[in-house]
Amino acid sequence: MCRVDYRLEDYNRNMETVKSPAEQRVVLHNISWNTYERLLADHENNSAPRLTYDRGELEIMSPSPEHEKFNRRIAQLVLAVAEELDIEAEDLGSTTFRREDLERGFEPDSCFYIQSEEQVRGKARIDLAVDPPPDLVIEIDITSPSFSKLPIYAQIGVPEIWRYDEARMKILTLEGTDYAETAESIVLPPVTSDVLTDFVEKSKATRRTAWLKRVREWARGHSR
Repeated sequence: MCRVDYRLEDYNRNMETVKSPAEQRVVLHNISWNTYERLLADHENNSAPRLTYDRGELEIMSPSPEHEKFNRRIAQLVLAVAEELDIEAEDLGSTTFRREDLERGFEPDSCFYIQSEEQVRGKARIDLAVDPPPDLVIEIDITSPSFSKLPIYAQIGVPEIWRYDEARMKILTLEGTDYAETAESIVLPPVTSDVLTDFVEKSKATRRTAWLKRVREWARGHSR
């Protein structure tokens, strides 16, 4: 972290900081792709901070324990439901995805290969020049994001986003070049936004093991 803080001092004139009890976001402007690549290399083996790059704009986000609690619960839900439905789902967490030709890159809160799992099975690295993007991305937005990541996800071709804003879960599916909110997941049916919202709310006051058992029971009851 110290190395990042030191380097960011060079960009103080182009920096905006958004703080909250939940998390901290720093936005840098006029950042070159090479600088973005160097920052990624410095933190290749770290899950935080998370970097999002959009044609010169760089957001650096440090997630809070609350943020990560919701993130991990939703990720556990995806894996549990997929297992009960006998669907392969590869959890790649906050893996870095980037396209230099598009000058865009992101590190999701969580991401999964489901329909495309076989295409990346056994690969140590994902290269979006030849490999598909993740089928599902999880976004936790406890505070307002510094800039919208949806255009990045859309251009890279992520089919579906699950977004939690501390009030409800939304399922967004890619339609053409933009996302539209839908009631039911395309990549992991029969999951719906109402089911997701209910389970996330219950996770706040339920022991993890008991909560996960309920998720599995629900999935078994809705297997096709």
